[in-house]
Parts: sequence; structure tokens; C-alpha cells
Amino acid sequence: MAFVVSSGQLATTGAGVTPMFSAMPIPAAPWEYETIWRTQPQVRTVISFLARNIAQIGIHTFRRVSDTDRERLTDHPLAQLLAEPLPRMTQYRFVERMVSDYALYDDFYGIKLRLNGQLRILPVPPTLIRPAEGNWIAPKYYETAGGRDFAPEEVVHIHGYTPETLTHGTSPIESLRDLLLESIEAAKHRAAMWKGGARLTGVLVRPVEAPEWGAKEKARFREMWRAFTQGGGAEGGTPILEDGMDYKPTGFNPQQAQYIEARKLTREEVSAAYFIPPPLIGILDHATYSNIKEQHSHLYQDTLGPYLAMFAQEIQAQILPDLPDSEDVYCEFNIDAKMRGSFEEQAVAASTATGRPWMTVNETRARNNLPAIDGGDELIVPLNVTEGGLASPRDTAPEPDAAPKARARQALTKAGPEAEPPSPDELREEFAKALGELTDAEVASLLESSPGSAGAVRGWWESGRDARIAKFSKVIGEYTARLGLSAARRVLDEFNPSGEGWAQDVMEPWLLAAALHHAELHDAAGEQAALEAAQEPPEEGGLGAALLLAGGLWAAAALTRSETAATEALSFGGHDAAEASGLGFKVWQTTSTNPRSQHAAIDGEKVPLGGVFSNGLRWPGDSTGDAAETANCRCLLTYSKAE
Repeated sequence: MAFVVSSGQLATTGAGVTPMFSAMPIPAAPWEYETIWRTQPQVRTVISFLARNIAQIGIHTFRRVSDTDRERLTDHPLAQLLAEPLPRMTQYRFVERMVSDYALYDDFYGIKLRLNGQLRILPVPPTLIRPAEGNWIAPKYYETAGGRDFAPEEVVHIHGYTPETLTHGTSPIESLRDLLLESIEAAKHRAAMWKGGARLTGVLVRPVEAPEWGAKEKARFREMWRAFTQGGGAEGGTPILEDGMDYKPTGFNPQQAQYIEARKLTREEVSAAYFIPPPLIGILDHATYSNIKEQHSHLYQDTLGPYLAMFAQEIQAQILPDLPDSEDVYCEFNIDAKMRGSFEEQAVAASTATGRPWMTVNETRARNNLPAIDGGDELIVPLNVTEGGLASPRDTAPEPDAAPKARARQALTKAGPEAEPPSPDELREEFAKALGELTDAEVASLLESSPGSAGAVRGWWESGRDARIAKFSKVIGEYTARLGLSAARRVLDEFNPSGEGWAQDVMEPWLLAAALHHAELHDAAGEQAALEAAQEPPEEGGLGAALLLAGGLWAAAALTRSETAATEALSFGGHDAAEASGLGFKVWQTTSTNPRSQHAAIDGEKVPLGGVFSNGLRWPGDSTGDAAETANCRCLLTYSKAE
């Protein structure tokens, strides 16, 4: 193989002398790709997204020992080259340049150098090098802006697809050129509009019966109108239209021109050209609570996966043959580090795959920065895991996510896989009873403390606030999670039986946060009732009787609180499943025999899934509404794919 031999002076390649040297074997388009990258934020956002996300993934070098075994190589020449492609150039910067050039031009060029006896790769901007002569199969050589020619074996050339040749790619920017030109023209129009005071263009109409103006009158009016328009409106004063004149606007106003929508469309089209889902680059119109994990998997499988496979194979095909000891050697991007789940998920999968525990006590202690103990290097095998016995030590263990957020799932299945889960009405009754009993217990605790004054009541309340809110939040969170899951399952059973795109573990944190909010409101209601009772206790019974009465009111408020929280949980759970299932519309349904008038008025109202109803709520029990709209509400939503 031929190389450029250098003792370290990279300028000897001749590249980088003449700017704007077209990388295309055909005449370059008038609006160059690098200019588009500099001036179009949508293009830069998408290309930078690709380059940064791929560059952060390490490239590992391996030797294939057998079909089931491989060896990681850290001192192989390929591993050393990828770690430092050029002196003082990191792997991240090299890969970022490689991906950016390929994404922008559909071509990446690198010149092979021998620096102090070691192979190095010099990335060359595609504007400074291009394939020359030859035929449609391969170029005869590569010419550079400095006049230096390189043989094909001296150049690393990674390119995409072009219908008529195998020697270079065609930039995706070509298919986006008209759209981007339209965007830049729209930006010019906006700039002109603001320069002109952000006023609409228009014409002045003078009635035919108006008296004719002479040159003096025309000049006077012209100067007045010019002072108004050139002064930006405010500086030019107020124009006076004479003789019944009328101003008729022409053109589009900003709302009609849909500037924001046009900019969003441009970003969506650019992201589509590079196969990037819009939510990943900040367009959240179709993002849901439940598809975060799916988007992460989609990014490294369908969006970046083809790029990673292509770059790894090109490195092996164009660089590896020039290195010694390359038999059975290959490289790959370390995508596993990005695709792995949480530690708990990895532990469950590894334990199940191996059929037995896979870490010793001391290995676990080391991960937690604890010293080793005697006997901790032995792998403990539970008695329920023997050869021919259970497949995994987890077969008789509880589910891995035994955290509070999983209680809803366990509660719905505690009677066995064939058991019918509780109905929403049954859960409502359990919820109201549990929250009422806890409220009564807190009232009894207050009475037992024997507060002697309003100040003592306030002190008791403040000192135990965090503990009470934690208790209330636990009870409310358990039932709202169960209610939300019940509603989600009903929607999934009807529209999305496989549950594709929906994740319970993503839905539950929202419900737990809402439970904390309800707990804080319920505690505040009790505090207000107790303090008001303590201000003017009755003569008969004194403060104790007043607090007992306030406690009864607080217990009644617990019923209202449970109804409100239950309705919100049912609404959110179903709404979340509807979003994940791609449904388009929701319908407000009143269910109680005596609904509040404002809810009866919107019974059957249909709106887009992401919209709000005429009462300003997203769903029944929406916490963004006021108490008059949400308290004790038992309305619900139904869903449909289309109108």
C-alpha cells in the first residue's frame, strides 16, 4: 500500500490551499452546503445531533477467537489508531468530523499518513478534495485544492449513494434545497417586515368624487406619509387620511403567513431526510409520557444503527488491511453501553440467562466501595437452584420492581393471573375508606396531644407535617396508581391489545407526583380547619370539642379528596394509554345522575387528544382547573382514532 510519508509536517499533503474547492465532480450548486450548514439552524441541529451522538459512542477493537468467543484488543494498531487518529486529535473529534462530513456532503475523505512509522488518518474537508477521471466504478486518482494527487489506496473515502456512479455520494441537502431556500426567503421577508415597523403592506384608496389635488397637495401628503412609514409608526406620528381616503392592507399578516409552523415544518422535513424522529430534536408535538424508553431504543437501533454498522465496516475495509496482524480483527461501536437497562434490569436478565447467581459477595461489596470479607469469594447458589431444578433463582422471588410504584401491579394480580381486578368503583370505595381512616387517626393523635391553645395546635401541625404528608401520599399514591393502571388497561384492551408504545413504569411517576400534590392539599385543609376551630372554641367542651368538630369536617373532606384524586388518576391513565396507542380524539362523558351544570353542558363534546375542552380542562379531575370544576367529579373520557 502507498502512504504519504511525513515526519510530522501535515502540510506536505497539499490539501487546504485553495478554499471552496468543489468536492462534486459536477459543477457545484450556487448555494454551497457549508453555507447552508452555517446559516440554516435546522440543518445544523440535525447534523450536530447525529455527529455528537455517534461520537460519544466508543469504538472497540476485537479479535474473533471462535464463533462463541472474542478477545478485546487494546494494544492493536487499529485500536491505537482509532484512539488517536492524529497527534492531539481525540477519537471523539475524529468521529464527529467523519459523521458531519458524511451527513452534510454524503462523502468523507481521509488521507493516510505515516508519521514516525505509524499509520495516521488526516480528515480532509470535502471542499478540498474530489475523485478525478477513471470511470463510474472507481476514480483514477484524487485531486486536491493544492494540486497534489493521491492514489485511491492513499485515501479513505466513505460515501453514500448516487444513481449514476459508484465513486461519490449525493448530499441529502440536494433534496432539501428548495425547502431551505424557501425558508431563507421567508426569513428575509420577516426581516423586511420588522425593518418597516412590522406593519402590513397596503394601498391608499381615494374616492373618485374627492377634489383633485395639485402638485403642492400631493407633495405635502407624500411627505407626511413617508415620515409615518419610515419612522416606524410611533416616531412618525399619526397619519391623517383626507377627503374620505381609505387604507386597504395587502399581503399576509404574521398569523396568516404561519411563520412558526413553517419553521417547524422545515425542521421536521430535515429530520425526516436524516431518519430522525422529531421528538429527539425538540419537536414534542407527538411526544408522550410513555414513549421515552421507546425513543431511546429507536435512536440507537433504527436512527444511528445503520450509520454505526456502515462506519465500522468501512474502517475494516479501508484501514484495517494496511495494518499488521489484522487476521480475524474487527471493530464495532460500543452500542451495548447505551442499550443496557438499569442495574436492576441487567441483574434480572443476567441471573435468568445463566440460571444461577452470577456475582460473589465481595464483588457486590466492591461495587459499593466496601471492604472484602472472609468467605465472600464463593459464589452462593440458593437451594432452589440445582441442576435440573428451577431455571432461575428469581422464579420464586417477588417481582424485581418491588418499589412502591409496583404495588399497583401486584395489587391487581394478587388473587392470581385469572382473577378479575377490582372495578374502578370498588377501588374508589377502598380509597375513600383508607384515606378517611388515616385522617381520623391523625385527628385522634392531635386530641391525644392535649393542645391548650391555638399556638399549640399550630406547633403540633408544623412539627408533624412531613410525616403526615408522607402517610397521605403513600395511601393516595397506591390507589391512584391502581386506578390509573385500570383505566389504561381498558383503553389498551380496546385499541392496543399488545400495549405497543406504552410503559407502566413511565406513567406511574406522574401519578405519584400527583399523589404528593393531593396529600399536601389535604394536609393544608386539615390545618386550616383546626386553626379556625382553635381561634374561638365553644364555651361548652372547649378546645377539644372544637378540634373534634374540625376533625369531622376534615374526614368529610377526605371523601371529596379521594373522589377528586380517583377521577384524575382514571382520566390520566386512560389518556396516557390513548396517546401511546396513537388515538386522535377524546370525548367528555358525564356519568353521575346529578352532574354539575357546567359538565352536563359539555357532555359528548369531542376535541383532539392533545386539546382542552371548552371548560379549560384536559380531562375530568384535571389538577390545573379550580375546585369548582374538579371536586367530586365522576365524569370520564372515551376515545376514538378519528372524528
